[in-house]
Amino acid sequence: MTAPAQQVPIAAEAVPRAPRRRGRRDEARRGIVWRTIVAVVVTIIVVFPLYWMLVVAFSPRGEVFEPGLRLWPSSLTLENFEKIFDRYPVWTWFGNSLVIGVFITAITTTVNLLAGYAFARLRFAGRDAVFLLVLSTMMIPVQAIMVAQFKLISGLELYGTYWGVILPGAAAAFGIFLARQFFLSIPDELVEAARIDGAGHIRIFLQVVLPLCKPLIAVLLLLTFLGSWNDFAWPLIALKENELFTLPVGLIYLKGQTTPDYNAIMAMSLVSVIPMVLLFLFFQRYFVQGFARSGIR
Repeated sequence: MTAPAQQVPIAAEAVPRAPRRRGRRDEARRGIVWRTIVAVVVTIIVVFPLYWMLVVAFSPRGEVFEPGLRLWPSSLTLENFEKIFDRYPVWTWFGNSLVIGVFITAITTTVNLLAGYAFARLRFAGRDAVFLLVLSTMMIPVQAIMVAQFKLISGLELYGTYWGVILPGAAAAFGIFLARQFFLSIPDELVEAARIDGAGHIRIFLQVVLPLCKPLIAVLLLLTFLGSWNDFAWPLIALKENELFTLPVGLIYLKGQTTPDYNAIMAMSLVSVIPMVLLFLFFQRYFVQGFARSGIR
């Protein structure tokens, strides 16, 4: 006599499992759609001023004062660019901005990397107190120390020279903080292994730590160069000759004419903005990695 076949019980969870999965998928799809919509709206808001600059720069003179909003020029023209390059030393101002920006970026990045490594990896008396003192300088407005800086560069006979603009920006508290946070994220085992092999701090910094700092270096280069390129107040104070003006100072000089030509102003603004856009597009991958590795959210 054979035993009856034993029925396999059906799990109670097997029936509603498919609807749950579908619900989660639908919810995930809705989340993607909403994030896409928000990203598109934010992108339009951010990009529209740049697009409007392009429209005005390539529009005939006076069209900007016509009633209504024109999202495309009635006729494309280069007369605004020809006007600014013929009447004003734009290429000289561009070169001045480039020279000052390159020197400030090189010096500041080097100082920030060295100081960040010292605060992160060296042990000395008062290290934390000095670091807090450096961070406290971020709370001081730049305008509050301009008079002291002006007296300093005047006493050093640097007034009216490139170095009068470059040296006051030779270090940045935020850059030092960023470098320190990045160096703290590097595993201690790498540094200890190099120290066991007999490497000193200079060799560890150059051969072990620095090759891992490409994202950090990209962030420091981009932020420093962007800040020096767009700086207006200090170059206006430290430079006295028209031939030494930077692009932001030259832009205000152009705007201060008796009859400001807004099409020409937008053309010159476009000349000033394009290098920064290209630089950010080139460094954006390292830019995101640098902030992520530094613990900045």
